[in-house]
Amino acid sequence: MYYSIGEVANATGIAISTLRYYDREGMFPDMERSNGGIRVFSDTEINTLKVIECLKSSGMSIKSIKEFLAWCGEGDASLGKRREMFHARLEEVEKQIEALQETKNRLKYKCWYYDTAIAAGSEEVVKNLPVDEIPEDIRNYKI
Repeated sequence: MYYSIGEVANATGIAISTLRYYDREGMFPDMERSNGGIRVFSDTEINTLKVIECLKSSGMSIKSIKEFLAWCGEGDASLGKRREMFHARLEEVEKQIEALQETKNRLKYKCWYYDTAIAAGSEEVVKNLPVDEIPEDIRNYKI
């Protein structure tokens, strides 16, 4: 199946300008063009976009993504490099998740803190609260 750039943008939420940028950067080496030179996206490009967006959201740079896509073009010779890259990305995302969980827990503590202070009518009540009276699930996140 083939798609126009507008259809791809609507389906993926990726801006047309970004899709054009990816194409200019050579991220769709086999993309076909219509007789008028208009980009025609196939399922291959859609799948490539999914990988690009996954890698971008993992914090990978466009330069590194381009390198990965070049490795894909090398075939089986680069399987080891690609495997290593995905394992490294997974490790990085796991670290990001841990950091975000810490942030979430600290925010939960602060929400409880201010909810309790407002309910009591004073922040002093919360400041002077013994640790064992802080809910157990957020106790360790007292800042």
